[in-house]
Amino acid sequence: MPRYEYRCRTCGDTFELSRPMAESSAPATCPTGHDDTVKLLSTVAVGGSASAPAPRASGGGGGGGGCCGGGCCG
Repeated sequence: MPRYEYRCRTCGDTFELSRPMAESSAPATCPTGHDDTVKLLSTVAVGGSASAPAPRASGGGGGGGGCCGGGCCG
């Protein structure tokens, strides 16, 4: 089950809740009982080899690349 991070606007406490994705936007009560909370946006670190490999520089003497359409200025 995904974990979501929230911050209480009343006391400033940050806390996490495990809840289904369908309830991610539902109101959350902070551990001290305050109802004025906001869901925080969090960065997700993803590991593994599912991403595309980094592009390689072509060995055609120009080095670097950066031109598109096949017509590079020399």
